[in-house]
Amino acid sequence: MANRNNTEVVIGDKVIRLGGSESEEYMQRVASYINGKYEDYNKIESFRRQPADMKSVLMQINIADDYFKARDQLKELQDELEIKDKEMYDIKHELIAAQIKLESKEKLIKNYQNGVKN
Repeated sequence: MANRNNTEVVIGDKVIRLGGSESEEYMQRVASYINGKYEDYNKIESFRRQPADMKSVLMQINIADDYFKARDQLKELQDELEIKDKEMYDIKHELIAAQIKLESKEKLIKNYQNGVKN
């Protein structure tokens, strides 16, 4: 079982104690991501005027949106990788077939040259 790590992070102006199997560095990166979102949204006047609970909901929606976009992008990249892997597999087989054909032709040429010399 993984070790449990505890660390304090600052989100907004609040110190929050987090615990989990992730490293302290990872938990700090998560907190930094959330703080970055707050900073971005606090630049928007209409966001600043919202009540705290609405700000929280808007942040949750935005973070969920980031998650779904990243997940979709990952799926697209995995699909592209699968296509590229298949293309590479096909090219390798074409190369092997071409090498076998070349070796066969070279053997025929060698046999022909040996027959002509005799």
